Amino acid sequence: METITSSKGISRRELLKRCMVVGAGLAVGTGFVAGSTAAWAMETKHVTPKEMATLIRMARDVYPHNHIPDEYYARAMKGYDSADSKSSVAEGVQILNKLAQEKGYTDYLSASWEDDRIEMLKSIEDSSFFQTVRGNLITGLYNQKEVWPLFGYEGESYSKGGYINRGYNDINWV
Repeated sequence: METITSSKGISRRELLKRCMVVGAGLAVGTGFVAGSTAAWAMETKHVTPKEMATLIRMARDVYPHNHIPDEYYARAMKGYDSADSKSSVAEGVQILNKLAQEKGYTDYLSASWEDDRIEMLKSIEDSSFFQTVRGNLITGLYNQKEVWPLFGYEGESYSKGGYINRGYNDINWV
């Protein structure tokens, strides 16, 4: 395999290795967060990529759905990449990282034990940071039309004649 090097003598592979840190299934680079196992990425402008990756991990811990890819959690968290949210995000992530360090982890992203992360989140559940993220996540995650089929939700029914003639009584779990 041929190694391509830049005019400064660094290979593309080395550049990627230096720019990326993989944690929690997310690749964190300079100015971006990407799914380490999927074809998606998101650029960050105001919060750091590591802070955004922490928010995505937090979102997955608050509303865990194993069948929902990280891409949808990232979309739900994208609104926090703003000048208005920058300081509160940094503050909230700093608190999460401190709690993780008290448990022996480097930071919240490196906290591999889900029970530990849940305990950390429960300890801050009354904070405005947690309540804001949790509240915005409800609409940020569940209002994405691409997520609806993953839950079996077909969307609104009024424009299609309602549910009565469209499988209203086809549920088999009642």
